[in-house]
Amino acid sequence: MDTSTHSLSGLFRQLGLADEPAAIRAFIASHPLPHGAALADAPFWTPAQADFLRQALAEDADWSEEVDELAVLLQAV
Repeated sequence: MDTSTHSLSGLFRQLGLADEPAAIRAFIASHPLPHGAALADAPFWTPAQADFLRQALAEDADWSEEVDELAVLLQAV
């Protein structure tokens, strides 16, 4: 059983994005997600990133909490 914990910075690393706090804040500030829009459908993801996000949510995977957190942060912009 995988007992590792994940973080928002870990999700950014998993997505191939810069994971420093300032880079995460800049990404969130510059990538607004319309309220109610599906995170994985946002136009700024590569196909591989979008697939990862969809799969994480569909399978309620280890990353699902961080994916949900990112969606909330992007909608709050």
